[in-house]
Amino acid sequence: MSVTKSMQADRQRLFDVLADPAQHPLIDGSGSVKAVRPGGPSRLSLGATFSMDMRLGTDYRILNTVVEFDEPALIGWRHFNGHVWRYRFTEVPGGTEVTEEWDARSAQNRLALQLLRFPQRNLAGMTATLDRLAELATAPR
Repeated sequence: MSVTKSMQADRQRLFDVLADPAQHPLIDGSGSVKAVRPGGPSRLSLGATFSMDMRLGTDYRILNTVVEFDEPALIGWRHFNGHVWRYRFTEVPGGTEVTEEWDARSAQNRLALQLLRFPQRNLAGMTATLDRLAELATAPR
């Protein structure tokens, strides 16, 4: 599943926001990402691991591993269940087209994701995330 939004922002600036785990709670449109856990990198790179404090019904922690990294065009990380959150950045006239993808093809428990309605829930969160990303990336520094 994916959501795409055109933004009047520089592709590198948008990529930099996603490459900084501390920014993830600010752009998360689902309301589930609460804080970056200490001890991780300040900037993501291929193979980097980072952990987040989360809340979805209950508080929990999640460990992510960056599995795709092509600056400034692509960044993606995998959760424990095997699904990947991916962002693609494409230059377009006047800015950047950003596509957020939730790729559950490699998830270990795809049936549970369907039964818990994650595809529908994630679609709304992804749309809100791209709106927040656009706001953050275009705000004066």
